[in-house]
Amino acid sequence: MKAEIISIGTELLLGHIVNTNAAYLSRRLAELGIDLYFQTTVGDNPQRLTQTIRKALVRSDVVILTGGLGPTIDDITSESVANLISKPLVFDASVWRDIQKRFGSMGVKMPSGNKRQAMVPKGAICLRNNFGTAPALIVEYMDKVIICLPGPPREMEPLFEDQVASYLKKRFKSESIIVVRTIKIVGLPESFVNNIVRDLLKMPPPTTVGIYAKLREVHLVIMAKARSPRQCRRAISPIEKEIVSRLRNNIFGYDGDTLESIVGMMLLKKKLTISVAESCTGGLLSKRFTDVNGSSRYFMTGIVTYSNESKSSFLGVKRADIVRFGAVSNEVASQMASGIKYFACTDIGIGITGVAGPAGGSLRKPIGLVYIAIKTSKKCIAKEFRFSGSREDVRHQASQAALDMVRVNI
Repeated sequence: MKAEIISIGTELLLGHIVNTNAAYLSRRLAELGIDLYFQTTVGDNPQRLTQTIRKALVRSDVVILTGGLGPTIDDITSESVANLISKPLVFDASVWRDIQKRFGSMGVKMPSGNKRQAMVPKGAICLRNNFGTAPALIVEYMDKVIICLPGPPREMEPLFEDQVASYLKKRFKSESIIVVRTIKIVGLPESFVNNIVRDLLKMPPPTTVGIYAKLREVHLVIMAKARSPRQCRRAISPIEKEIVSRLRNNIFGYDGDTLESIVGMMLLKKKLTISVAESCTGGLLSKRFTDVNGSSRYFMTGIVTYSNESKSSFLGVKRADIVRFGAVSNEVASQMASGIKYFACTDIGIGITGVAGPAGGSLRKPIGLVYIAIKTSKKCIAKEFRFSGSREDVRHQASQAALDMVRVNI
């Protein structure tokens, strides 16, 4: 069974929007045992879209389109599909009622253009969209299937999970499925991890290991293909155990785990509270802590002390030390950590100060230089880091390093 993904939107071609839909659909199709051979992005042009769909139908059994189902003139997916299969667009009263109800529940007057979203190719199966106004469509054409999904991920993903996945399972019964296990590593660069598991990365199908680098994080992905989930897990288990034995404490989580969620669970388990004082990260570490549901049970306070004056007045950092060592220094980071711990009355305090760039660096203190300190009841640990990349990259890596310091030291 072969599938193909067509992403629709000129904004995708121009790079104004990152195409996360294709990545999500690729993962889910693999898990369903459906082979994905092609991905295409096409702009909001009816002729080019029609040509792309026609070409896809020649070489694939399932063609999944995302985008182009909205209420504006450049939303051309339904019309293009209808023209391709030589079917007229017809008004679907149930879709129209759903659109009206959605606007009614929001208390917003519905623009007249939304009525065109109720025009669907004759014979199409309409899937109710509980998160937007555009219905998803399934068009069974000869022995092929065209699936049209809305572009916004918040709409597309629930539709696929709740309705499309079950449809694909019933229509295309695969002889095998794919199970993926992701092992997440922090504190080691990709090259180090690669050397440690080099032999495993050479394993041939049906069970393979891949390596993927993130910012200050590496993922090892074990993929097994077999007739049942149980057989897949049986193939994955010994490889996972081998990876764990080699990387041990550098492994922080699996699959959907994030570093902030793992650190949060550790804090909860040990009944510890934490507070954060940030400078160069501008509140990013606090955001990552509070992105986790239930973090109010351990995360107490986060403040951004960007200026030297605020470091002294809010955290008690000694002005003389700022002058002597500089705002970006181990000494200042340590005093920031101690100050926020005392100010917030928490078990742990974190201080971060650095040069995020793109300006402000010097020979002695270059862009990417960051100091992070963690203060507990027993000790204060401060470390120097040198990150590379854009301002956003430096800030993210600093927040990652801070979370890992907590993970290792509590």
